[in-house]
Amino acid sequence: MAADVQLGCGARWHGADLVLSVRVIPRASADAVVPESDCLKVRLTAPPVEGQANAHLCKVLAKAFDVPKSRVSVERGATTRVKQVRITAPVRVPEFLRV
Repeated sequence: MAADVQLGCGARWHGADLVLSVRVIPRASADAVVPESDCLKVRLTAPPVEGQANAHLCKVLAKAFDVPKSRVSVERGATTRVKQVRITAPVRVPEFLRV
């Protein structure tokens, strides 16, 4: 089993995958990813209805990490604002996560 390597903003490497702690703010005026000390705050224009916010979260993070949406999955917190998201083998790491 691979050891976790901690990054800032509640992110950690688990092998080739990146695991993120995310706090979602649905129904925002614009999509945005804001780093905080303990998690990433992700503002989404989608409402928290019938999985729309989760699907939009995957789309926003896929674009930020330059991966297909199929490589972004919500591991925990599907029905809550605080989530654990796994990005399988991200192509790039955004500036806000670089140490």
